[in-house]
Amino acid sequence: MDKIVASDVVWVLISTALVMMMTPMLAFFYGGLVRKKNVLSVLMQCMVILCLVSVQWILYGYSISFGPDKGGLIGGLDWLGLAGVGIEPHDTYFNTVPHQLFMAFQMMFAVITPALIIGAFVERIKFSGFLPFTLLWATLVYDPLAHWVWAKDGWLASMGALDFAGGTVIHINAGVAALVFILMLGKRQGGERHYAPHNLPFAVLGAGMLWFGWFGFNAGSAGAAGGLAVSAFINTNTAAAAAGLTWMLLDWAMNKVPTMLGVATGLVAGLVAVTPAAGYVTPLSALVIGALAGIVCFLFVTKVKAKFGYDDSLDVFGVHGIGGIVGALATGLFATKGINAAGNDGLFYGNANQLLVQFITTVVAIGYSAVMTAILFKIVDKLVGMRVEQRDENIGLDLTQHGETGYTLHE
Repeated sequence: MDKIVASDVVWVLISTALVMMMTPMLAFFYGGLVRKKNVLSVLMQCMVILCLVSVQWILYGYSISFGPDKGGLIGGLDWLGLAGVGIEPHDTYFNTVPHQLFMAFQMMFAVITPALIIGAFVERIKFSGFLPFTLLWATLVYDPLAHWVWAKDGWLASMGALDFAGGTVIHINAGVAALVFILMLGKRQGGERHYAPHNLPFAVLGAGMLWFGWFGFNAGSAGAAGGLAVSAFINTNTAAAAAGLTWMLLDWAMNKVPTMLGVATGLVAGLVAVTPAAGYVTPLSALVIGALAGIVCFLFVTKVKAKFGYDDSLDVFGVHGIGGIVGALATGLFATKGINAAGNDGLFYGNANQLLVQFITTVVAIGYSAVMTAILFKIVDKLVGMRVEQRDENIGLDLTQHGETGYTLHE
């Protein structure tokens, strides 16, 4: 107990609460972007994931993600129901705060990852299919990948993979799953002209609060109230700002007007891209990473998606998948031990091997997430069905799936 540092406990507690808040704020971000007949369904999906994955994490999710290693591939059931996970620090995981606090911090990451996928399949999914898919995906996709990259003896961690706060484990993972999911689910009915956001101020509120919560996401991953947390904090804000500005300028140049939706989407892309790099790079590198994410994600969302014609409703793959890939590879370019001695130097600091490791990690995350998501989709679709009937989709999921409406006007 004498290893506990009170200031670190306070910072990680605050960071845990900030990351928890990101899931309800994601609900506002996504909810504002859908049609009004589906807003409550999005809020419901996000809030239920917060409940469902929190319980799963306590029961067994944390154990198989971070528990004593079994061959580098998975944690065992040694910590089932948090057995052995107490208030004393763990030697490896945030070793100046209680082990349970590290567990709680990681729980919020496990919650938001499947919640990100929601943005791809909004307005057309059965709630009865969504629930088992989410539980299975959290257990069989997120938990193993988290172990590989973040656990003490995970095989990608042992290879030297750098992922400070989840560019690979969270964003590439969720983005690729989203793409596979919607390719199997199919497009929404009605045509693109009917898909305009019903409440853009809701979405802007959500984006702004996501930016705020992301300081806990990235700076909290330092695990202590010190210089590394400050570095991650500055890098997070810098990349978000650079990407938001870049997207706005591209929007203005190519579409003749700068849009609020463009700025909001751009800043989220910057936050995604800096996530794996936040604790390893300088502020100027973070600025470059943010600008790169703004350019690449903008082109992907506005050009590539239109060319291939898939219906990634709220651009989960274009922002989180592509932004995560940009960030993971950029970490292999810009990382420096001058910022974090526990990390490594990237290509621009004389270590080309780090870029290779980042590439391998990215390919593994893409392949594993894609294959497992497809398998789980097929299983759940066969058992209970994944897509609502056309009539229910036309009426809206708020009424047909939940018997509620987002907006009720009384005389």
